[in-house]
Amino acid sequence: MLAVALPVRDILEQRVDDAVVPTWCETRGWDAFLLSLDEARLAEGEAHGLAALLPKLGAAPRDLRALADEVTAVTALPRVGGAVRLEPESLRSVRLRKRAQLAGLLAAVAGMAEVADRIVDVGAGSGHFTRLSAELFRRDAVGLEQNPARVASARLRSDEGGRATFVAVDARDSLQLGGTDLAIGLHACGELGDHLVAAAAKAGCDLALISCCLQKISSPARSSLSTHAQELTLRREHLGLTNLTAQPQGVEASIRVTILARQTRYALGQLLRARGVALEPGAEMSGINRRRAGAGLRAVAERALALRNLAPPSDAEVAHFEAVAAQAYGVVRRLSLPRSMLARLIEVLVSLDRATHLEQRGLEVEVATLFERRVSPRNIGIFASRAAQRLPAAWPAPPC
Repeated sequence: MLAVALPVRDILEQRVDDAVVPTWCETRGWDAFLLSLDEARLAEGEAHGLAALLPKLGAAPRDLRALADEVTAVTALPRVGGAVRLEPESLRSVRLRKRAQLAGLLAAVAGMAEVADRIVDVGAGSGHFTRLSAELFRRDAVGLEQNPARVASARLRSDEGGRATFVAVDARDSLQLGGTDLAIGLHACGELGDHLVAAAAKAGCDLALISCCLQKISSPARSSLSTHAQELTLRREHLGLTNLTAQPQGVEASIRVTILARQTRYALGQLLRARGVALEPGAEMSGINRRRAGAGLRAVAERALALRNLAPPSDAEVAHFEAVAAQAYGVVRRLSLPRSMLARLIEVLVSLDRATHLEQRGLEVEVATLFERRVSPRNIGIFASRAAQRLPAAWPAPPC
């Protein structure tokens, strides 16, 4: 894995923020090929990934093809299947996509839950897994969640006198596990996932973790947990790359809508800089829900300027920067394809670093995808146990 990642550190370091060919692209001679892609090929590369597109293009640079093949090979993970059948009554207020995640995770941890004295759901959110696992496995289950309002809602959804309890606590600050616990993290964000892995490794308890939003860390860079991954430093902007997932249909919107929202963000950044606002890359939406980019440039520009005590955008400004973005962002999209191709590589690398740390502490570990990307693109599961037979069965990834 590191053998693939280390030679492309320069690609990770230089993100494409403007319609200028980055050094790594010019040095490798990829720019002419990327900029020659027509709209149909560009859309295909964004929907299915550059690695899937390149075999169809005879003019693709040989070294770019080779990198795509390497990334595809090292990120192919085995698959854990199965799902628990959940009664409609138990799924009250649970979204459809979340139901598939819960059913898959409950099935995957069944072997570990059978011998656990307690299930600890870290970052419990609305408390659905805590409640369902307590009911299904007839175990005491505690949901740890830092948001008091979510804890209150979770308590209301749970049966009075049941085996599920909820505690308002920031598990990043205080997380102690026992050796007979089953620790769960269903989409534990950023450094919470690292804290959970470290606590489970220290306790020697069983663990199931599906991580998410790796960039949510309090320090500028993530510290590796294992001794094997310390050669590659992953900063917040590298980890944020893992949120990019090539798939025809986004989780929240179509890929076309997603691209238009990103184009709006680009236009907003250009408008703010023209107004004299100093911006770090990606900071144009600071203080604004990213979903609002779908409302168009005028809406987000009014909000962004108001937050900075600046006058609202004029009609001329909106029209100008929409036109600028319509042309320039197409260049950004094309030049970004190789860097976006590394997103899954970084996500798998972090997962394997966590898995190696657990193995170094004497646990048996399985790293596998748990559900399809259409259910959630953040689908890499880390399953660890003192006993290998308690781990979920996994079958090999399909051929690349």
